Amino acid sequence: MRNRFVMGSLAAAFAVLAAAPLASAQAPAQASAAPVSSAVEKPTYVSIPMEITVDRPAAEVWKRVGKFCDIGEWLRIAAGCTILSGKDGELGAVRSVANEVLVGKTELSYTYTQPVRNGRPYNLYHGTLEARPMSANSTKLVYNLFFDNSMLADDAARERDIQQKKTQFNGALQNMKILAEGGTLPPAPARGTPGQ
Repeated sequence: MRNRFVMGSLAAAFAVLAAAPLASAQAPAQASAAPVSSAVEKPTYVSIPMEITVDRPAAEVWKRVGKFCDIGEWLRIAAGCTILSGKDGELGAVRSVANEVLVGKTELSYTYTQPVRNGRPYNLYHGTLEARPMSANSTKLVYNLFFDNSMLADDAARERDIQQKKTQFNGALQNMKILAEGGTLPPAPARGTPGQ
């Protein structure tokens, strides 16, 4: 019995010693591939609240402009929008617009985020679109953006970015109003060729 215990212990010790050179040979390779952090040391969070009144009931407004991929129409994205994974309107759905992920929803709202990208600072970008009933025939469409803009060069660049987002998303709200009230969008403005 004692010999069996000693032999088992020796076999276990040899197994550890045999594996040790392999483990130490792998350690430098793992150590040299240091991960790149997406964390931002001193974030400056910005919230941009926007809204517009629509002369239609909230459920009707939401039915017309509230699907996760309706963004392709009201933001006038030339390539449109498709669901890459999951199902439109369900948590975890990923749309082709910036690979945005549906992370929250109610009957008349949803919240999405943009994923972390390898090697880039994470700006925690989130957007929430809501159809808020005001009366039986009136709705307030509310669009809130939230993100960190600390990685931009300076205060002037941060302010330009905020103004650009306000212009873009207030235009989107205006388009949603037109669509929800039964109108059609005018032709999209011509885009200049690259470099102009």
